[in-house]
Amino acid sequence: MKSTNSASSERARKSARAVKSAKPDSLEQINLNAAGLDVGATEIYTCVPQGRDEHSVRVFATFTADLQQLTDWLANCGITTVAMESTGVYWIPIFQILEARGFDVVLVNAHQVKNVPGRKTDVLDCQWIQQLHTFGLLQASFRPENSICVLRSFVRQREMLLHYRASHIQHIQKALEQMNLKLNNVLSDVTGVTGLRIIRDIIAGVRDPEQLAKHRDWRCGKSQAEIAKSLCGDYRVEHVFALQQAVELYDVYTEKLQACDLQIEQHFATFSPQVDLNEQPLPPPKRRPCSPQKNQPKGDLRRVLYQLAGVDLTQVDGLDVLSVQVILSEIGTDMSKWKTVKHFTSWLGLCPHNDKTGGKIKRVRTRKTDNRANLAFRLAAATLHHSKSALGNFYRRMRSKLGAPKAVVATAHRLARIVYHMLKYRVAFTAVPPEQENVQYRQRALKQLQRKAQQLGATLVLERTATATTSPTEATSEG
Repeated sequence: MKSTNSASSERARKSARAVKSAKPDSLEQINLNAAGLDVGATEIYTCVPQGRDEHSVRVFATFTADLQQLTDWLANCGITTVAMESTGVYWIPIFQILEARGFDVVLVNAHQVKNVPGRKTDVLDCQWIQQLHTFGLLQASFRPENSICVLRSFVRQREMLLHYRASHIQHIQKALEQMNLKLNNVLSDVTGVTGLRIIRDIIAGVRDPEQLAKHRDWRCGKSQAEIAKSLCGDYRVEHVFALQQAVELYDVYTEKLQACDLQIEQHFATFSPQVDLNEQPLPPPKRRPCSPQKNQPKGDLRRVLYQLAGVDLTQVDGLDVLSVQVILSEIGTDMSKWKTVKHFTSWLGLCPHNDKTGGKIKRVRTRKTDNRANLAFRLAAATLHHSKSALGNFYRRMRSKLGAPKAVVATAHRLARIVYHMLKYRVAFTAVPPEQENVQYRQRALKQLQRKAQQLGATLVLERTATATTSPTEATSEG
């Protein structure tokens, strides 16, 4: 027993010596001309290295003239690179001004620059950011090139307009319910062709249900008699007034949405096409073309996105033109920003975020994120529920094993890998037939069974069965 304890003590000492020798003696200063900024709504605290000025920390107001003075002071101090936190939207003006003056601006996540608890002031924060940036301990957040940033702002503005317009659709539905007009029971969308015709006539003063039901579009699933029955209600003045204002606001946001789509189309024209349509024409649509939805722009957005990306991302199952527009506006087309596809999916928040301590993994969930590209991929994955494709089979298989939420994340992860590969290598999407994907899955499952049998000291014997189409092999184990 004594020899055993001495042997384990010797191993512990060797391990301790190994860990101690691996620790560096001191950190190397990488960015000698680095400055740190603590950005606020009214003041910006700025820290430069000691000896560059009489006062190494100065505070500036956030007016444009004061921001110009800040950049002049940094230039006089010999600063070449500046680090700041991504605080709300307050960082955007100073970031753009510094970048225009030629500074290397590093925008970092606030979680990466947390100071020592109990010692938080604006002065200490800017000094801490400057110190971390000097030693190269800060990682810059991803920010696409300026043209993509402009496109991203337009697309986010479009998303905000859709969100506000949806609120007024709910106000329309509320006013109809208050008058006991059951249009929601007979129409799938009260702001469709039939619904808006009826609602505008109600606002104009028409009350006859039969007369209103004549606005039924031929594509409507309900009959004219059913629609007329749903329009027998209590047309009170206050509810009609609320309905009128909701429709007017809905029209305003629809008009602004069309103007935003026009601005996006004009900005797309400023990009250099990645492909020549004469040499590489646009592939035929994978899905049967249908009438454009009311939320889709009127132009040929699919062709524009194909010229921007160099590949047709709408060929991927689950991705349509609007989701591709959101994804490209958030990530751009240059995949060299991420070293590997694993870095890309980690940035998206579509891979496990392991918290490991004491040699044990305490948490493996994906990290919380408000990344809009993450949401676009997850929405695309959710649409594969009934898809008769290899990706649809993958989603259903993951859902049966992990549940719907984790299946959506796993399928979104696979979609992200496909998009990364297409954009990086400029290759078209080649769909794997569902039958071939099923065969490959069975082969992988059998290999896993063989490895498991070997670990247990058993032998796996594969036998061909008669029902080869559904189950090509059966496995039995022998000890």
